[in-house]
Amino acid sequence: MPTTNDGRPETSAEARSAASDVVTNEAKPGLRALGAPAEPAAYPNQTVAPPMTPRTATPPSRPVRKWLLLAGAVVGVAVGGYFLVPWVVIALNTVSTDDAYVNGHVTFAAPRVAGQVTRVLVDNNMRVKKGDLLVQLDKEPYQVQVDIKKDALLAAERDLEAAEAQARGQIANLGAKAANLKGQMATRALAQDNFERGEPLAPRGAISKEELDQRRQTVKADEAAVEQALQTVYASRVSLGLPAKPASGHDLAEVPTSSDLPPRQAETDSDDTQGELDHLYARLVRDVPAVKQAEAKVPQARDDLAQAELNLRYCDIVSDIDGQVTGRNVNPGDYVQIGQSLMAVRSLTEIWIDANFKETQLADLRIGHRVRCEVDMYGRRREFEGRITGFTMGTGQTLSLLPPQNATGNFVKIVQRLPVRVELTDYNPDKDPLFVGLSVVPYVYYKEPPAGPHAGEMLQPFALLPQLPTNPKP
Repeated sequence: MPTTNDGRPETSAEARSAASDVVTNEAKPGLRALGAPAEPAAYPNQTVAPPMTPRTATPPSRPVRKWLLLAGAVVGVAVGGYFLVPWVVIALNTVSTDDAYVNGHVTFAAPRVAGQVTRVLVDNNMRVKKGDLLVQLDKEPYQVQVDIKKDALLAAERDLEAAEAQARGQIANLGAKAANLKGQMATRALAQDNFERGEPLAPRGAISKEELDQRRQTVKADEAAVEQALQTVYASRVSLGLPAKPASGHDLAEVPTSSDLPPRQAETDSDDTQGELDHLYARLVRDVPAVKQAEAKVPQARDDLAQAELNLRYCDIVSDIDGQVTGRNVNPGDYVQIGQSLMAVRSLTEIWIDANFKETQLADLRIGHRVRCEVDMYGRRREFEGRITGFTMGTGQTLSLLPPQNATGNFVKIVQRLPVRVELTDYNPDKDPLFVGLSVVPYVYYKEPPAGPHAGEMLQPFALLPQLPTNPKP
């Protein structure tokens, strides 16, 4: 039994008080470690805060928790339906592919003549219009050629004038030569008469035999002179493009008439009269071979001049279409050849989509089906409307540089893709431009009826091209 300090037994109240002090003294270091205030004896000026009573969280009631779960489920279903229902509708009513790209026409600017580049007026990414000057070549060599061809044309025209003047002189000499022929014929006739008169006189001794021989020789010489004069007249007529012998009933010295002209001229001049000499002379001069030869050189020289002037204009290389410059690879000072690619001009308006659909997706696709195109460049913020306008006659692998040879026995069936052309109907390059090569996701609404030209067909109609004349078989 516990006792007090003086040896008396301890009462129960005293024992409880001592036990409480022991517990309190043992707990004080721990309280100080936890941040409890120190004993009042150590900090006389500090008030001791009462101990904090721990608070316990009250769990929410079950009805509130159920309502929160229900609201979350409703919101999830609504959001899922908002995004899922359109996707399901699109999947059930459209055919789509992710293998589609923007394509467009491109024109390569190339020189038509060789020369040294003096100026380059555009650079990459610049927009140009049809007819704008892109590159300029050195014009001086071609200007020299133009001057040379001008002089050649002038010389040809002067040669023609000289040939015509010579032909007129030949026409004038024709009468003189014919008159000379008549004089020679008269001299021959006189010599023939003298010879015929001397023949009966020689046997009677009226004239000597020597004189008779001289008369005979004179006749032969005059006949030779007549023949020479006649051939001279023939040569003059032939040089004028006339027949050597005149028509029946016409004299050699007679001025050429329509009957003396070649058959072609005679037909065209059938209504001419004998008095229209100037007109006949003009036509006769044009038919002189020397004049024809000189006249043929004039258009040839004129064509050479036109070609030289054309080459001079070709020194200015212009754009053939409206578009944007890409791929410039020319600088001032470069020497370029004919047909060398200097830069490319891509059209901004002639843009379409090449959608490579699987062959298993083509059963219901036709020309005229509406297509909605989503371009990765703009995402879902901008969609483009279009329509199918044609199907490429061949899959991608058959149009490749090295098409596969499936007849070798190493054939593995692979689903092929066919390029389908989609023309855009609401495209505005100034507002939302599309660049060649961009990825596109097209959605073809194949359940809607096709519209537009040749709707519902698989093949385009025949192109309306000009037909060349066919040469008949000989």
